[in-house]
Amino acid sequence: MRVYAAGSLRAVMAEMARSFSHAGGTPLTATFGASGLLRERLENGEAADVFASADVANVEALHRAGRARPPIVFARNWLCALAAPGADVTTATLLDRMLDAGVKLGTSTPKADPSGDYAWQLFEKADKLIPGAFAKLDGKALKLVGGRDSPQPPPNRSLYGLLITERKADIFLTYCTNAIEAAREISGASVVTLPESLAVGASYALVVMRDARLNAERFALFVISIPGQEILGRYGFTPVATP
Repeated sequence: MRVYAAGSLRAVMAEMARSFSHAGGTPLTATFGASGLLRERLENGEAADVFASADVANVEALHRAGRARPPIVFARNWLCALAAPGADVTTATLLDRMLDAGVKLGTSTPKADPSGDYAWQLFEKADKLIPGAFAKLDGKALKLVGGRDSPQPPPNRSLYGLLITERKADIFLTYCTNAIEAAREISGASVVTLPESLAVGASYALVVMRDARLNAERFALFVISIPGQEILGRYGFTPVATP
């Protein structure tokens, strides 16, 4: 069975696939990438049975076009800041540090990758706190991942961890799950929670494609079942269907 999924789901989908197979389900072949780019590939004729996106808009677009069944929200995530070793950043100082001309601010690519869209939502919130902040952040943000020509994650390593190690970014805005994974790999890196005034949440949704194999619906049910939701919780996502 063919599953297209957001890159931030890479690790959790690997465990999902193993658990689903052990429960008698069909083995999965997963393709990962930026959700917006995956949607475009599906719109252009590539075949998948299930598409799991890091937002709702991309799966809704496929549903509206008649290519997929109604979307199901299966998990939530949050935006965090991943700080490079030696970067002096706290929740209280985050916005000031992001606005600092000497600080490299990394993001994903808006429109291609929902993580980038969420970062720009943060910029809009920042502008309400400090007029002019949006223009400054929009102008300085380095779109390092999630684009058509962006580097791919190295095997068994966090791309975000690699980018801050190479100092391509001093602060990287990404999902909390990605930031936690990178901080585990990189000594001295830290995960900075956004202040409430800048907090941005992410809803993850999936769709079963119209021409999907029969077992695709079974896999979608597994994702929102208690075992599937427990797997998501272990990887730092906020489940939506656990007791």
